[in-house]
Amino acid sequence: MSLGTAEDDSGSEIHLPADIDWEMLDKSKFFFLGAGLFSGVSGMLYPIVVLKTRKQVLLKDMPCLKLGVSILRHEGCRGFYKGFGTSLMGTIPARALYMGALEMTKSNVGCITVKMGFSEAKAAAIANAAAGLSAAMAAQLVWTPIDVVSQRLMVQGGNGAHPSAYGAVRYNGGIDAFRKIIQTDGVRGLYRGFGISILTYAPSNAVWWAAYSMSHRAVWGGIGCYYMKKEGNGGGGFGFTPNSTAIVAVQGLSAAMASGVSAVVTMPLDTIKTRLQVLDGEGSNGKPSIGQTIKNLVKEGGLSACYRGLGPRWASMSMSATTMITTYEFLKRLSAKNQDCHGMS
Repeated sequence: MSLGTAEDDSGSEIHLPADIDWEMLDKSKFFFLGAGLFSGVSGMLYPIVVLKTRKQVLLKDMPCLKLGVSILRHEGCRGFYKGFGTSLMGTIPARALYMGALEMTKSNVGCITVKMGFSEAKAAAIANAAAGLSAAMAAQLVWTPIDVVSQRLMVQGGNGAHPSAYGAVRYNGGIDAFRKIIQTDGVRGLYRGFGISILTYAPSNAVWWAAYSMSHRAVWGGIGCYYMKKEGNGGGGFGFTPNSTAIVAVQGLSAAMASGVSAVVTMPLDTIKTRLQVLDGEGSNGKPSIGQTIKNLVKEGGLSACYRGLGPRWASMSMSATTMITTYEFLKRLSAKNQDCHGMS
């Protein structure tokens, strides 16, 4: 998150707002405002998620633009918001779990790593990675059932989709989908793909938060070197306080850099997860298995089939991460009990 002070060997420093840790937050304000802010972000990015999910269940791959035009032509603008109500319903508890686990873990692990003698930069990267891992695992308790239902609603009636993506079962909204899934498969049906969801999102979040922490410091370090050369201070040092626009720009750039790596590394797992949660009839007793899902993907389009929807996913992750991190930092400022605090990102 915010980098308190970035120093190089010459003694130059960039003064950024002090980080706000878990103990400094007004928890009720943090969760209440967070629910509203992140619901708005989810609404803006939801059409890209629909596009990504549709591509992952296509029998034959289709360009994003062509698929988007097809959805618009056959289903109208509402086609891009299928399952949004269900997804939004899960946003509040899932985000509460995510943010709570993230902040508590980051604060605790950060203190432990500093006491163990790690440098501030290494301690921040370790704390962010551990926080991302624990936050993702906690949030999946809510997100997996929401994903199963919302993704089935997303692909229902889609042209060119795998026939088992909707089959004979038709859902009249999220509540009806919850009811029919429980009637057919029990509560376990709502947690289809839970294991691979953990395998997808936990490492992805750990990599993302660690990469974000390192990218954030690297970008500010580069800016510090630039200003040092510009000022011509060979060894005297200087102080630089960036404005809010510069801070947000660096946060956004760091988030996009971290998202690119995370999207590429975890894309195959995300495609397999989506198919496990959406498709029926690919395994014994009509239930898909990971092995059969992989075989079907390879049969349909080779290894590249595992990367269907990479473009929309990278765009979604980058935009989501950029808006998330800037919104998240803004939210922490709004929720702080006081501003006279110093912390480590």
